Amino acid sequence: MTYRAKSDFLNVMIERGYLADCTDMQALDEALIQGPVTAYIGYDATAASLHVGHLLNIMMLRWFQKTGNRPITLMGGGTTKVGDPSFRSEERPLLTPDAIQANIDGMQQVFARYLDYAGGGALMLNNAEWLDGLNYLDFLRDIGRHFSVNRMLSFESVKSRLDREQSLSFLEFNYMILQAYDFLELHRRYGCRLQMGGSDQWGNIVNGIDLTRRVLDAEIWGLTSPLLTTSDGRKMGKSAGGAVWLNGAMLSPYEFWQFWRNSTDADVGRFLKLYTELPVAECDRLGALSGSEINAAKIILANEVTTLLHGAEAASSAEATAREVFEQGGAGGDLEVVTIGAGALPVSVVQLLAQTGITASGKEAKRLIAEGGLRLNNQAVSDPQLAVDAALIGDGLKVSVGKKKHRMLRLG
Repeated sequence: MTYRAKSDFLNVMIERGYLADCTDMQALDEALIQGPVTAYIGYDATAASLHVGHLLNIMMLRWFQKTGNRPITLMGGGTTKVGDPSFRSEERPLLTPDAIQANIDGMQQVFARYLDYAGGGALMLNNAEWLDGLNYLDFLRDIGRHFSVNRMLSFESVKSRLDREQSLSFLEFNYMILQAYDFLELHRRYGCRLQMGGSDQWGNIVNGIDLTRRVLDAEIWGLTSPLLTTSDGRKMGKSAGGAVWLNGAMLSPYEFWQFWRNSTDADVGRFLKLYTELPVAECDRLGALSGSEINAAKIILANEVTTLLHGAEAASSAEATAREVFEQGGAGGDLEVVTIGAGALPVSVVQLLAQTGITASGKEAKRLIAEGGLRLNNQAVSDPQLAVDAALIGDGLKVSVGKKKHRMLRLG
């Protein structure tokens, strides 16, 4: 971005790498300078916890509040009953109202760590409040008439599904209208003037802006963040054990800490700017380190991110545990270094265990996985066909068999 922002919030977004696009940067910048702005990000309740993939936008809401504005976290109690079809190959499974509420309860625990809903004025809302009571015919007459089916079909999130000749249900097709209606209602009820989200939500955000301008003749904006991948091309937030959950009951603070500690060297500086509140200059300095020094930067990254989510005590405990396990082999255990040539990769995790002698045979490796006894970087492995490549090994992959047998796998 070449735009020179005057407001604190947009300065942070640009300087730290949060900004992908904005519908009208200058107008939003001027509104932010004039006084507090209200903005929202919506979260459908499709799981019992948010995961690391959501963390970038949560940090955006946090910075929005820290720079003197009012953030809204909008729980999709209504829209989850429909399911966002954006860039999905098939329809989401429909959840019961009880399951949706249980998921919302789990998600709210995370937001409370990042935003101040008491003294700071942040709002936690649920779009079921206005969506559940809609009269279908009135909604079609008042809202549906503002939407062109031709234009809706042109959005990439829908077009890509149809181009692949994959079914798109009428229920899902309504999702973008409901999300647009959320923006209209939030502006009407709370004066919300900005919707933020990942760049995959651009079409939905623009729909909301168009609808609100047509119905209320209001000036509102949209801002998106980039969809992140790691430097080796993996989707941010995915690991050998699956999604990296933010709820401590679904992923321990230690395992969360380890996820960040195992970042690739090339990602450290960028992750420090996006996921911590360290000054940008310090993030750049730490990210430029190399050799053994970059490992110290990774520990700082892990500590800072874990402190924000789980607290300083949890971060300190995770670092101490990691030092004990990795440097000393763990209480009662051992930690041998096993090397494998890059030319032998990729292989399935079963082949890996047998080839490196960590298990006596592939059969034993399969049994170990079936019994839940194998962990890679402290995350359980359930798929015997999991591919292990050089990117996954990185600067070291911890292989744990049971509670006391640990190996450090390195490229040789």
